[in-house]
Amino acid sequence: MGGFVLLDGETFEVKGTWERPGGAAPLGYDFWYQPRHNVMISTEWAAPNVLRDGFNPADVEAGLYGSHLYVWDWQRHEIVQTLSLKDGLIPLEIRFLHNPDAAQGFVGCALSSTIQRFYKNEGGTWSVEKVIQVPPKKVKGWLLPEMPGLITDILLSLDDRFLYFSNWLHGDLRQYDISDPQRPRLTGQLFLGGSIVKGGPVQVLEDEELKSQPEPLVVKGKRVAGGPQMIQLSLDGKRLYITTSLYSAWDKQFYPDLIREGSVMLQVDVDTVKGGLKLNPNFLVDFGKEPLGPALAHELRYPGGDCSSDIWI
Repeated sequence: MGGFVLLDGETFEVKGTWERPGGAAPLGYDFWYQPRHNVMISTEWAAPNVLRDGFNPADVEAGLYGSHLYVWDWQRHEIVQTLSLKDGLIPLEIRFLHNPDAAQGFVGCALSSTIQRFYKNEGGTWSVEKVIQVPPKKVKGWLLPEMPGLITDILLSLDDRFLYFSNWLHGDLRQYDISDPQRPRLTGQLFLGGSIVKGGPVQVLEDEELKSQPEPLVVKGKRVAGGPQMIQLSLDGKRLYITTSLYSAWDKQFYPDLIREGSVMLQVDVDTVKGGLKLNPNFLVDFGKEPLGPALAHELRYPGGDCSSDIWI
């Protein structure tokens, strides 16, 4: 069920559930709240028994993966609206704009590879619209005849100017200017591994975006397994950090080298004036060399708050 556990802010003692009894969403994953609008919005992935052993396309056909956003009354702790997402399978990471007065934000839908903008209407209800679509690639030598980008993480710069997201399967990291939130504009793209690299088992037959398959990524002598997954941005917006592991069962299915080699952390330098991304060739944290490794690094956090944890009230 998509419920929430409430912790004491100082002791981290479990106080109970946040939602009213019996009021959990059918499925749950991420959330973001905006007290000035008396709202919290949550996303959904799937039940643990669906996703824990890997991805099965039949589960999509059976309707076992999420495709909704849930709008909660922040004060009453109850769902007031359910938003059905068109082209929005597996809505994972959700981000309001950082401006505490803003009544809009974005959610990344992994399987359909779309970015959806949600926003508050004049009457107080909420709506959602697709603003970015990453086209699938027709391939040979893979699980399905078409490979989605699989958007697994998104974030917004602290000044609400840029949106970033990772296509874990295609292998690219993207930067969009969202000065006009309804019309994001691509300003940076960087391939950091992925499933379609040259010399791999996958052959791309048709590609709406690329003329050729990207080269494998080697940083400081190490060939990077997996693709860009969780991302975190420095508060000044100039350094973007990336890890390459999604979830061990899915890592094993799509990137078996990750299990053997361990994941890595990379750093990308960001042009915050014109937009643009450039890999730092001298930065590599190799979790394959951990004493009890190889390890699969996932979430990234700054100790004093960061672009995907800070919420201003």
